[in-house]
Amino acid sequence: MRKGWLLVTLCTLALGAAATVAGQDAGKRVCECGAHPPGPPRDREVAPYAGEPKDMSPYAKFAAPYDLNYTHPNIYSGAARDIPDPKDVTEVRIGFFGPIEHNSDTVFGLRMLHGAQLAVEEANAGGGYGGKPFKLMLHNDYDNWRSKALYGEDRPTDPTIWGSASNEAVKMIYDDKDWAIFGSISSESTHIALRVALRAEIPIVNSASTDPTIPETYIPWYFTDLQDDRVQGLTLARHIYGELGMKRVALLRVNNRYGRFGVGKFIDVSRRLGHPVVMEQIFFPGDVDFTRQLKVIRGSRADAVVLWADEADAARILKQMRAAGMKQRVFGAYRTLGDTLVKEAGAAAEGFEAVYPYDPTRKDLRWVDFNRRFEDRFHEKPEQFASLAYDTMNMLLDSICKAGLNRARIHDALADIEEYDGVTGHMVFDPNQKNVAPLYLGTVHDGAITYRAATMEKPPAVGQTPLARQEIQGVGQGPESPLAPYARVGEGGVDYAGPHRADVPAGPVSIVLFGPKAGEVAQSPEVQAELAFGAAKGRQWKLLPVESDQNWARRRRRWFMR
Repeated sequence: MRKGWLLVTLCTLALGAAATVAGQDAGKRVCECGAHPPGPPRDREVAPYAGEPKDMSPYAKFAAPYDLNYTHPNIYSGAARDIPDPKDVTEVRIGFFGPIEHNSDTVFGLRMLHGAQLAVEEANAGGGYGGKPFKLMLHNDYDNWRSKALYGEDRPTDPTIWGSASNEAVKMIYDDKDWAIFGSISSESTHIALRVALRAEIPIVNSASTDPTIPETYIPWYFTDLQDDRVQGLTLARHIYGELGMKRVALLRVNNRYGRFGVGKFIDVSRRLGHPVVMEQIFFPGDVDFTRQLKVIRGSRADAVVLWADEADAARILKQMRAAGMKQRVFGAYRTLGDTLVKEAGAAAEGFEAVYPYDPTRKDLRWVDFNRRFEDRFHEKPEQFASLAYDTMNMLLDSICKAGLNRARIHDALADIEEYDGVTGHMVFDPNQKNVAPLYLGTVHDGAITYRAATMEKPPAVGQTPLARQEIQGVGQGPESPLAPYARVGEGGVDYAGPHRADVPAGPVSIVLFGPKAGEVAQSPEVQAELAFGAAKGRQWKLLPVESDQNWARRRRRWFMR
């Protein structure tokens, strides 16, 4: 017991002596060195999943949505919490797994690394872990799904690259003896590393992958502070269809996993809202000419285009669209927006809108001070990859200090985070340990980007006529309202009211019953009971059974001869 108190005292003294050196965030950290480790996370329910509004939820009209499986945490119940802390540690190692060389995403990977490095450097300046430094163990994510067109000849070609993600994870866990893994951007590599982490029982924290299927593996060792493609897609759909009233939307995306899985949730929710995507076009990584795709989109009569790409590609697409005379409004996922887009697209970016995980134009002291420290250290402004990595690494470092050097307890401390205020703003974590805080919407105007809070929630009706409000509420569709629509497509989904009652002939309504043994089904007691019940309520129905197991080819020839 006395040794434990001595260790805590040394931690506190070491941190207090250097608190003024590290900057605002590191100066507030007091490393407990595992003196009071958290227990397993509480069993809580957060519904609806990822904040999905009811009209955007899958299968909501027919059955319980599958994503209800993710509203409770998957609480780790293994024995790893009982492993004692090591006594011979001279440094606290954290594996960094990201594209830092030989990769088209290297520029993003290095920015992510810089954000993580700054957090570690500030923590070490504040005393580290009881006087022991935190150390990043760097591992390159080759991302072997990429092509020669991206890498050129300067790329590894050894067959072992096909297992690079799992190989690097094994090295971090068993060779480096890391206490947690940070990364990666590629969702393929993150998926594979997560399977290794499940077996080895080590936390993986992430700040860059938006693939919603990663947290939906329901593996409890994963934690991310970036809103995924589900939140992005639903937020974009609400803005495009709900706030702007657009109906015909085309998609243009990069043909890799980021693009394929990114647009999936937007496509699904577009269909649920009654506006199926009219066109989806793809381009390959490294393409610079989008003439063919834009020609097809132009022919689809789309009134809006959604991009799932990176900033440089989005800038090229915007310039080629405007040069071709295309005036459609253009929207994008979070990786399409930033200074690179504004610089490269110029005037063609005017009016472009995209979702973004936070507001980088905030003027609060904490954000401004972080920007200053980052620019002093790396001589560039921190964009989304750097800023989110900084927050994620700080959450991990805090969790290690709370839990001590035990991977399972570090997981508990991460899973115990339900809300967090980082330099990027306020975050809200669901039981799946992912950030589901509302996004921001960035708009390019006059060469600058302005941001406002966005929402997935259905906006209140504004400026509607009484008749329109009645129709939306399902009122005014009887004979007393001859202007009731034949069908309505809108935010409430697709509602078919059938023909106006005045057009229905007098007498029983004829209904064709098509299928095998249709005659027997029509005469069955169950069907006859339903017909009798309808007749008692004043609804007369007449069934016209048509057998499906007959020779339709011969019947078609007979029809054609008439």
